[in-house]
This record gives sequence, C-alpha cells and structure tokens, in this order.
Amino acid sequence: MQSEWLVKLPLLQSVIKKKEVLWCNPLVEPVAAGLSKTHLSKDDITDASDRLERFAPYLAKVFPDTDKGIIESPLTPIPMMKRELETTYAVNIPGRLLLKQDNALPISGSIKARGGIYEVLKHAETLAINSQLLDNAKDYSQFDTPAFRELFAMHKIAVGSTGNLGLSIGIMSAKLGFDVTVHMSADAKQWKKDLLRSKGVHVVEYMDDYSKAVEEGRRQAEADPSCHFVDDENSTDLFMGYAVAGERLASQLKEQNITVDEEHPLFVYLPCGVGGGPGGVAFGLKLAFGDHVHCLFAEPTHSPCMMIGMMTGLHDQVSVASFGLDNKTAADGLAVGTASAFVGKTMEPFLTGCYTVEDQTLFMLLKKLADSEGIWLEPSALAGMMGPVQVTKSKLPLADSKYATHLVWGTGGNMVPEDEMKDYYNHTRK
Repeated sequence: MQSEWLVKLPLLQSVIKKKEVLWCNPLVEPVAAGLSKTHLSKDDITDASDRLERFAPYLAKVFPDTDKGIIESPLTPIPMMKRELETTYAVNIPGRLLLKQDNALPISGSIKARGGIYEVLKHAETLAINSQLLDNAKDYSQFDTPAFRELFAMHKIAVGSTGNLGLSIGIMSAKLGFDVTVHMSADAKQWKKDLLRSKGVHVVEYMDDYSKAVEEGRRQAEADPSCHFVDDENSTDLFMGYAVAGERLASQLKEQNITVDEEHPLFVYLPCGVGGGPGGVAFGLKLAFGDHVHCLFAEPTHSPCMMIGMMTGLHDQVSVASFGLDNKTAADGLAVGTASAFVGKTMEPFLTGCYTVEDQTLFMLLKKLADSEGIWLEPSALAGMMGPVQVTKSKLPLADSKYATHLVWGTGGNMVPEDEMKDYYNHTRK
C-alpha cells in the first residue's frame, strides 16, 4: 500500500522521512456547502452552550477558580514571540499574533476541559432527569448535594487517554461522585496518573499506545450496563463541548476590537492527536466566522495520523505505522497512531490543512515562549506555534495580509509540575 500512495501523493515521501511539511486540503470548500455534508449544526452548539450555562452555578460552587462557573481561557497578544519567530525563521509574519491560553483553563488546565467536562455534565444531567431527581425550581448547584452524589455513585464512567482528556474526565466525574476509571497509554506522564489517583480515580496502565488504551476501555465498558464510555474517537458530545469555543472566541475578539471578515482573515493553529479537540474547536470556529477563518492542525513528525488519514481519505483505516512511523514523540497528548474517522470525515470540507513539527522544535519554541512572554506550555501545546511560519512561507491565499490575525491554540501546560516543566525548558541544552 505504501508504494502505491507514494506515487499518488509525493508529499508522503517527506512525511515518511519525518520532515516538517505542510499539506493543503484539496477538499476544503465554503462553509455553507460543507454543512450540507454533515448532520451537525449551529443548533447543536447552541444546545451545548446552554447546558454549560445551566451548570455554571454548580461549577462556581465546587470549582471557585472558574469565572462564575464558566470554563474559559484568556486570549493573549504575544508580540515578542512573534519577533522571535520572525528572527529564528527569517520570515515576516504579517498582522498580529495571539495565543488562546487553554493551558490556563480551570479545573484540568488543558483544552480537554472543554469537551471532557461537558460530556460528563451532560451524562450527569441525563441521569438526573431520568431519575426524576432534578428540581426545575432550583438552579444546578443542586448537583452538589448528597442525593445527587448517591445517584452518581451507582454509575461508572470510563475513558482511554494519553493524559489530558483523562484528567478532565477523571476530575469532573470524581467531583460529581461517579465511579470513574481512566485507561492510560504507555506515553502518559506519571504525574498525571498520580494526580488522578489522588482524586479517587481508578487508573489502569497499559504498555501499549493510545489506541490500545481506548480499545480496552471501550471493551470493559461495553460489558457493564452501568458504565458510560467517553469515546474520544467518536463522541458527538465531546465534539460539541469543544465547538462552544467558537462563539466564546468571537466574543473575546470583539472585546479586543479585532475584526474578522474578508479583508481581515483569521488563521488558527490547533495541535492535533486523535482529532476530537481540534476538530470540535475548528467546527465551532467555522460556524462563528464562516469562510473568513482558516484552521490548520499541527502534529508531530512521528505521529501525523490526521494528516495521513485525510491525505489518503482512508481515515481510521490507515495508521502512521502503515508508513513506517513509530508514533514516538515527547508531545504525549499528540502520540496517536490512528485518527478519528468521525472527525476526519467531518472536517474534510472545513480544514485548510495540516502540518508537522519535530520534537526538538517543540522544545525550542517552549523555551522561546517562556523567555519572551513568560508563558509556559507543555511540549504538545507548542505544535501550533509553527503555524504562522508555515503559512507565511507557503503563501497560502490571504496569508500575506497585513490585516490577518494569527491565533495559536495553547492546549495545555498549567498543571505540569514545576520540576517537569524545567526539564522541558532545559531540553534544548541537551
């Protein structure tokens, strides 16, 4: 199969050699046309947004570090990092550079706090309604009462994860009172496993990669009627939880007097593992900004599962191993060998492209961001930072606009232990 695809898609030769490459999606089309090919809609995002609003009183009560129960992150200009990128790569990045700091999201400190927490809350709401426990005369702070915890204690939640999704599912589920198990792949960091166990979460460890953890978690959950499995590869609920970010970002840009229209394009760079997080966010952005936003996924050179899946059109029927790649990367959250077919197929008409980043580049960018802006991200979150460089060099349509806004989605980092972060920072000296 490999030789056949190398003839059809010459760019795969560079992918196999683990070079940093940019792939432009030939199937991208106007948003209106793309929406006709999916069952998902603006109404689904509105439903998710409304549910998060209903849960705000509960979240404010049990997680007082949230903004009145709203899980959202800062939108931060990073002009000094823009100069660092321009100097390092000898490019002129037109327009402004911003960082969406999902590394600072409350509760679990990563983008996974969006979709993961949302799916747990929706499941809890469904159980409460079905049990006729929900009192419509009261706000949702009622979820923090013994009656609700007793109900949820009779139910289980499970998820397979490389780390960050497990944190969001585990922390939220345990807080509500669920019996929760996180199946974690071999590349998951020890501190994430320790943190989950400290919250009362069952952690099952595997010597294999992400796909194995998900497979085992799904298999065990299917054998238990009381267990709800959070399926990162196929969950519409997860996807919609992420998609709410689109309308939230639109409000933040408006607050900063930043226009997004035909003359003021928005380029967004999203680190990608199996695809649920970046896919949901990108979908929400396309519905919020239409054809004026251009989304690109960023992946490690050793684990470009979404790029390979979308390039070939095979999605989850092909893996990085099919092309001799080992799926070994310091970007643990992106260490995924096979992409979600649900996300890949959904994003076919909406995604501008994908690009790859070497691990050493991630560490270098981590250090530069910390030195220039005082912002600390985990290695996987730096994958987005190469986007402005790649797009500028590629001369994509509108990329040379002096009115463009380039937005890097910083997907995680605040919960990384200080000594671990120092090791990341010092990695470029090794």
